[in-house]
Amino acid sequence: MKDPLSNLAAWAFIVWRRPFDVGDRVEIAKHRGDVIDVHLFQFTLNEIGVWVDADQSTGRIVHIPNQMVFTEPVANYDKGFKYIWNEVPVLVTYESNWRKAKEILTAIAFKHAEHLTAEAERDLLAASQQFLINYKKLTPIVYTGTSASGILLTVRYLIEPRRRRGTVSAIWDDILTEFGKAPDIELAYHTVRSFSNPIEGKIVGTPEE
Repeated sequence: MKDPLSNLAAWAFIVWRRPFDVGDRVEIAKHRGDVIDVHLFQFTLNEIGVWVDADQSTGRIVHIPNQMVFTEPVANYDKGFKYIWNEVPVLVTYESNWRKAKEILTAIAFKHAEHLTAEAERDLLAASQQFLINYKKLTPIVYTGTSASGILLTVRYLIEPRRRRGTVSAIWDDILTEFGKAPDIELAYHTVRSFSNPIEGKIVGTPEE
């Protein structure tokens, strides 16, 4: 009777403490999805992810024992602060005009996410009354870094969880269009370079006296 009683106790916990409600998007025990039902012994998710890229539905229904809320961390995409941070990494060659590329990416990020800033600020104010959430900057930003293949420009912005894949696609549409107009900007990819000292004009070996 251990498992049935644990599931009943967990159901009471779900109803009382409300770690999630029907309609919330959650992640628990490596399962992600939208909660579509809560019963005495189990709750049900409309699964997302797994073999499907980004946070979109697989078409499967997953039944999870209620007692899992006692033993596994529960990540809720919707409770409290309803937005998530998303990042789009863009790699350009070292020879590219990376400052110009960063300006283009910043404009694209603001185009797709700036309208959420005011809404997010109001939502953050409400969430901070219940949770210790304190973000200093909610507007989109582009960070600069480096990698072996080029200069890494990372677009970071706020978005509603269910719109993540759509915005990534729209952002990349704009990136490819704008970079295509800029002859001094090229996307980077993994390459192997070879060098010849004679061609480079470098001395090979020790010259004889």
